[in-house]
Amino acid sequence: MNPTVIGEALVDVLASGIAPAQEFVGGSPLNVAVSLARLGYPGTLISRWGDDENGRKIESYLDANNVKYVGGKDDEPTVLAHGILDPAGGASFAFNAFWQMPRVDELPQDTELVHTGSIATLFSPDELLPLLVKARGHATISYDPNLRPSLVSSHPQTVAQVEQFVAQADVVRVSGIDLKWLYPMRSVHDSARAWLKLGPAIIVATAGSRGCWGVVRAGEAEHESPQVEVTDTVGAGDTFTAALLCWLGEQGKLGAQQRGALAELSVEELSGALEFASRAASVTVQRAGANPPRRAEL
Repeated sequence: MNPTVIGEALVDVLASGIAPAQEFVGGSPLNVAVSLARLGYPGTLISRWGDDENGRKIESYLDANNVKYVGGKDDEPTVLAHGILDPAGGASFAFNAFWQMPRVDELPQDTELVHTGSIATLFSPDELLPLLVKARGHATISYDPNLRPSLVSSHPQTVAQVEQFVAQADVVRVSGIDLKWLYPMRSVHDSARAWLKLGPAIIVATAGSRGCWGVVRAGEAEHESPQVEVTDTVGAGDTFTAALLCWLGEQGKLGAQQRGALAELSVEELSGALEFASRAASVTVQRAGANPPRRAEL
């Protein structure tokens, strides 16, 4: 599969009740890259972090998980995401966000999968979109908006930017919360169906413990989340995304030459993808921080 993931790497500082805060390497794109590597598909993360202790934590974590990286340290501090966990294990984050796109003119021609999303797509659309347009010639494009409303200055502008990325993507995984924030006047399902018309082959909307739902040209499918003991939900959506891509890759649906096959995904295949991705995410929520499963655990 030879995946490339583009986006932020940071350190999550998670607090709950009176217990001391815990620190975990994270960031939605980094979590996807690590999840893919643990599922058997190590690749490259294009990102940035500071030349500081937290930056060194990120480098060590990537090395330990067999993820290569491009960009790396610069003169700005590593981003910290301060998260408050609610009783259900969900997290509300506040960021000292900084993102600077590493200089990359184009991706290697043997890259069959490119995933991006979150802060990078919010801060660097002008650099990222042309890169994705070029990469479509040899790779499947995956996108997760993973919105951070506290970083948004204009709702209409953000909607327009998100739709530009959706139009370049083949696979979109989005939380129902993000879809409702983007389009508060219509249902999650109607918004996902509208996105499918922009060009992707598959749109999947996740809703945590309430399960997931997806739509392809052949129809729709949903899957209930496994009932497990939740420690926290940090990184669960990123694990879901990586496992979804893993399943598609193992069915021979990834890479530009397979774009037609991906567009013809059946409802039965969609159901299988949702089941596998849900199972992977259910492992992550049972552990603290973004700690995705290895393939043997599935």
